[in-house]
Amino acid sequence: MSNSVNLETTSLVTGAAGFIGSHLVDALLARGERVIGLDNFTLGHRGNLTAALANPRFCLLEQDVNQAESCREAVVRELAGGKIGTVWHLAANSDIQAGGRNPDVDLQLTFLTTFHVLKLMEQLGWRRLVFASTSAIYGSLDAELREDSGPLFPVSNYGAMKLASEGAISAALERFLERAWICRFPNVVGGRATHGAIYDFIKKLRANPAELEVLGDGLQEKPYLHVSELVAAMLFIYDHAGDRLNCFNIAPEIGASTVRFMAEASVRAAAPGAGIRYTGGARGWVGDVPKFRYSTAKLRSLGWRARLSSDAAVELAIQENL
Repeated sequence: MSNSVNLETTSLVTGAAGFIGSHLVDALLARGERVIGLDNFTLGHRGNLTAALANPRFCLLEQDVNQAESCREAVVRELAGGKIGTVWHLAANSDIQAGGRNPDVDLQLTFLTTFHVLKLMEQLGWRRLVFASTSAIYGSLDAELREDSGPLFPVSNYGAMKLASEGAISAALERFLERAWICRFPNVVGGRATHGAIYDFIKKLRANPAELEVLGDGLQEKPYLHVSELVAAMLFIYDHAGDRLNCFNIAPEIGASTVRFMAEASVRAAAPGAGIRYTGGARGWVGDVPKFRYSTAKLRSLGWRARLSSDAAVELAIQENL
């Protein structure tokens, strides 16, 4: 067991060993905070936390938040009388295709994790929550997506369970939460990825350097943000947005990237000369939203802008995943 942690300087991160969670842990430690990380290693990897595990201000608990009682006991034991200042809830299924094949995946890993985190927070008197939400809550809307866009009809189980989680958080604000921050992510890329187009393309090219199969027609076009900028935006929102309920889209300032661009860039980097075979159709899979445009006007008005364009984030992420 690590050294006991102290009062309000301690943050708890669920999904701490995952792609985004591990980068967030590193950033919180760099700010001088003490961090307790929770992960059941469904998607996370201990290797993502190599640097953090060497830091005496970090402890990692192998716990499933859906196993509410054992999780509560483990966290209370580690706190040793202290208290969590803020919970950063990132634990979720991040594989939309898996949720499309089996809706129980998103019920268990996306919604019920939120339900049980809120229950844990109420029991232990923790009153501040940052939640990782998604563009998938909007469904297939033709207009630019703003935080007040609607009505919201998600087309994936993942999006539906994230939207349900937002509703549960809103209701918890009426009962016990002091403040909540909802960050709606775009497509996120970078090192330590566990899923996503770039991850899949590099994996496929390693298995077959002669040809890359791409789901859909390659014309799907979405904004991609590098994980380092996503984490920076989350911390900026947390530091500067002071309403009781704070909800922000996060996205690159410049452009979106097509699947064709990503496939061609992956081939150039990982297997020059490989052919690309598109399976056809506007959607890559059930629940895919082929194109969307994110408004970041609210985040810009708060004072934050991404530095990298969507294409630049993709290029950087490919190099980090080689």
